[in-house]
Amino acid sequence: MQALVVQHVSCEGPGLLQEALEKKGWSLDVRCMDGQNAVLPDALGTYDAFVILGGPMGAYEEEAYPYLRQVQTLIRQAVSVRLPTLGICLGAQLIARALGAEVTANPVKEIGWYEVSLTPAGRLVPLFVGMPPSFPVFQWHGDTFSLPKGSYRLAGGEACANQAFVYGASTSGGYAWGLQFHLEVTPEMVEQWTGFYAGELAEFGGTGLAEAMLLETREIWERIRPWREQFLVNVERMLRGNRPIS
Repeated sequence: MQALVVQHVSCEGPGLLQEALEKKGWSLDVRCMDGQNAVLPDALGTYDAFVILGGPMGAYEEEAYPYLRQVQTLIRQAVSVRLPTLGICLGAQLIARALGAEVTANPVKEIGWYEVSLTPAGRLVPLFVGMPPSFPVFQWHGDTFSLPKGSYRLAGGEACANQAFVYGASTSGGYAWGLQFHLEVTPEMVEQWTGFYAGELAEFGGTGLAEAMLLETREIWERIRPWREQFLVNVERMLRGNRPIS
C-alpha cells in the first residue's frame, strides 16, 4: 500500500499520520513542495491513497504557488476513480476548491486548541467511530471552505462552522474527506510551529501565547490519547478502503 502525500512546507509534515500508516504497512511518497526540484506526478495510477497536508498559503493562491493547480487536478482525478483522499487544513480547502466550493477568510483565525462537535451525519460515518460527540483539536488557520456539492458536513465549531466533510458518501463512508483541524500534530510539531510562525502567533494573541499554547498542549496530550489513537485507526481504515491489510 502506497500513499502520495503532498507536504507544502518543510515544518508541516505528516507527523502522527505517518506513524499510523506505516504501522499498518503503508509506504509514503512524500513530496515536500518547498524543497529543491520538488515535483508532483501527472497521475495517481500507482497509488492506493492520496493525502494533502496543511500549509501557510491560501488554497486560492495559484498565481504565487502554481503547483496548487496540479494538486487540484490530482484531487479531481482521485475523485473520478474514487481513490481514498484526505485533506488536512489547507488540504481540506484544496479538496473543497477542486470540487467547486469557495475558500474564503474565516471571520476569525483559529490558532490553538478548540472544541469541535460531530454533526448527526458525523456520528454515523466510520471515520468517527468510537469518538466522543465533541472533542478538542489543534487548529492553525485563517481561511475556511464552503461544502462542495454532494458532500456532507461531519463536524463543526463555534468559530468555524465547517470542520470536517465527506464527499461521495456511501455505506463505506465516502472516498474524499476534508478536515479543517490538524489530526497529525505532535507536541514537538506544535513547538516548532510556534517558532516558525512566531510573528503570526504574536499578532494573533500577544507575546505570551506561544508559552501558553505549549503548556496547554502538554496538559491536554495524555487526556486525549484514547480517542486520538482511535481516530488515527479510523483514518487508516478509511484510506485503505475495502482492501485487506497487507
